[in-house]
Amino acid sequence: MARTLPFLLEIGAEEIPDWMIVPALDHLRGAFEKLLADNRLSGKVDWVDATPRRLVLKANGLPAGQADSEEVVSGPPKSAGEGAAQGFARKNGATVDQLETVTTPKGEYFAYRKKIAGRATKDILTEQLPSLILGIPWPKAMYWTTKGSPRFIRPLRWLVTLLGKEVVPVEVSGVVAGEFTQGHRTAAGRKAAGKPIKVSVSNYEAKLAAAKVLVRASERRQRIEIGIAQLLDGKPFAIKPDPALLDTLVYLTEWPTPILGSFSESYLSLPAEVLVTVMRHHQRYFSVENPDGTLAPHFIAVMNVGGDPEGWIVSGNERVLRARFNDARFFWDVDQQKTLRDRVESLAHVTFQAKLGSYLDKTNRVVDLVRALGGDANAERAALLAKTDLTTDMVKEFTELQGVVGGLYARAQGEPEAAARAIYEHYKPVSMEDSIPSTRAGQVAALADKLDTLRECFRVGLIPSGSRDPFALRRAAQGVVKILVEGELDVKLDSVLGGDTALVEFFQDRLRYYFREIRGFAYDEINAAMACDWGQLKDLASRLEALKAVRPTANFEPLAASFKRIRNILKQAGVASGNPVNEALLEEGPERELYLSFQRVREEARESSGYRGSLEKIAGLRPAVDLFFDKVLVNVEDAAVRNNRLALLDAILRESSSIADFSEIVTNEGHKETVKA
Repeated sequence: MARTLPFLLEIGAEEIPDWMIVPALDHLRGAFEKLLADNRLSGKVDWVDATPRRLVLKANGLPAGQADSEEVVSGPPKSAGEGAAQGFARKNGATVDQLETVTTPKGEYFAYRKKIAGRATKDILTEQLPSLILGIPWPKAMYWTTKGSPRFIRPLRWLVTLLGKEVVPVEVSGVVAGEFTQGHRTAAGRKAAGKPIKVSVSNYEAKLAAAKVLVRASERRQRIEIGIAQLLDGKPFAIKPDPALLDTLVYLTEWPTPILGSFSESYLSLPAEVLVTVMRHHQRYFSVENPDGTLAPHFIAVMNVGGDPEGWIVSGNERVLRARFNDARFFWDVDQQKTLRDRVESLAHVTFQAKLGSYLDKTNRVVDLVRALGGDANAERAALLAKTDLTTDMVKEFTELQGVVGGLYARAQGEPEAAARAIYEHYKPVSMEDSIPSTRAGQVAALADKLDTLRECFRVGLIPSGSRDPFALRRAAQGVVKILVEGELDVKLDSVLGGDTALVEFFQDRLRYYFREIRGFAYDEINAAMACDWGQLKDLASRLEALKAVRPTANFEPLAASFKRIRNILKQAGVASGNPVNEALLEEGPERELYLSFQRVREEARESSGYRGSLEKIAGLRPAVDLFFDKVLVNVEDAAVRNNRLALLDAILRESSSIADFSEIVTNEGHKETVKA
């Protein structure tokens, strides 16, 4: 067995923004796997990982070089003679006796089987690694040397490229690769700071761990979690879980060490939402809770150093947080001097969008839309006041609190609790994982706000395209869908889209995405249900649930196949829909039996308590439909009989299609293309 080699790539740089790291690693893995495949090299990527200052890829099983190959080069036709053969052979560095004859549809041709020596893996990597490194996509990349030079997210500082025990000679933007990495900037001690560390593929992680760098994100996460558990051991409070903040801190540190700090209980007079936002978004601190869920006067920060024996770092963090809390208290007190109602007119000076006017314009539209949606007085009040907190000093300083501050101020200023709660929650849901507003007033206010944004943006041509969605309209649309479905609102979505064809198509795509990816329905079930009616989402969800429940039954898919056949027959016949069935023209036997079965099933389906019962009754028609097609000829010569049979099939199809268009169901007899998210 040929000897294989491990490979290590480390891209050292200045601190990379934490939120960019995971996508960069995903691309790095894929790009290296493609490099191997494109160059006929075996091997696989073992892992990719990163710290703020390095992206790392470890691969194994790489060969020393490509296997030799051969290529058949086609030459002139054999009929061209000896001279042509000699010229072809000379061109390929061969002799005539080394040529072969190949037979093609056009006749016999000379050919030369050319041997191609495989290239060394090291040479391939030397050639292709620079473009692989510089090809990592970043949301923003910069020139770090001169304009026109290669771009990267941060300045490159070092490269490690080891194939087995050898350095792969690579240079990127003046940085020459080698076998030396860098440890932690400060945690490893002053003497070690900035000193190159010689590594091999096998000792790479151990050498960096000794220099206070944990390369693996999983190890840094574990170090944080263990450190927090040790800090809180025996304490009467616990950390407020925050997985997203933990992810951030994992990629902000190389040697994370949690510390526990405190703040004055006097700050607890401020709303917990304000304090938590200051700690989380501005300081990246974990909040701490008492057993009853109230906020405790403590926080947990995560340092990127080994320890704080003198307590200077803790006291420094406490001092910074104290200043932030003082700012928040000042903003709260100043903002209370003007009520939210008195701030409404000030929204005329806050731009919503250059083409769409001010937030006052938007507020007036949203209030009107709340009324059109049947919202109560609390929903109207919430719509009127929801955006006023944009004029407050608190939101200007802590933008993450918009909406939340409005709800808190509304409550403090004596607005109805239902209106205050609706304001507090009117931005929800902010993602598919987020919950919808908890009250009907909040749901209607949130719905109106999102619908207005979508309608107005589409009206002036601000439509998402490709990956571009600067106004987060896809998220707004998904929020509308989620509120309508999960809130079970009696609103016809298609009737509140302003007749905009592009917006209708946009929402249909969002509906398909929601019901497929979030609710788990099959794409053909979604197409079948939406083909009948998609505007009333509460009803659409009920029909989909029934369709999914009945589909596994024995009669369903065979009947769906029969309905496709019926639709095709009717289409080819070109008859008008809705013609009555003349019982006198029905032939005794399978035809009359189908008619009587249909009459019975129609009555039973209409008496059923829900869509599932109706579908089960309709599916029960299968034996009669099968027998009809087996024994009865539809296209008989007698026009009256033929049209009567078509009218019967049309009636059956129309009755079944009130729940779903069965021709959209994929059965063993057919296939439809999948829909896009």
